[in-house]
Amino acid sequence: MLLITKEHEKKLKAAYGKDSGKPIVKLFGGGAFTWLISQMYPDGDTLYGLCDIGQGTPEIGCVSLSELKSLKFPPFGLGVERDLYFSPDKSLIKYYEEARQAGYIAA
Repeated sequence: MLLITKEHEKKLKAAYGKDSGKPIVKLFGGGAFTWLISQMYPDGDTLYGLCDIGQGTPEIGCVSLSELKSLKFPPFGLGVERDLYFSPDKSLIKYYEEARQAGYIAA
């Protein structure tokens, strides 16, 4: 599965360095791993957004697209996927506030 389409890439790069706004892409994998991505750095690999690796402490930060592509989760070796039906209804900051309170991203 293509994690970031050309259309997403264009929007993510246009958002680089601006207010977080709404996330553009939701990625998930391994049952508890979730990323809400709102920006892409000019290098084309560094993504910025809300990250949750299932430890109860979601945080805003950066993640490498190439690393996400290389992840494989047991027991079947499935990789990270893009939520094809994700439609953001709030800002990244609002998702962050709710996630910190709940201990996970509910999107």
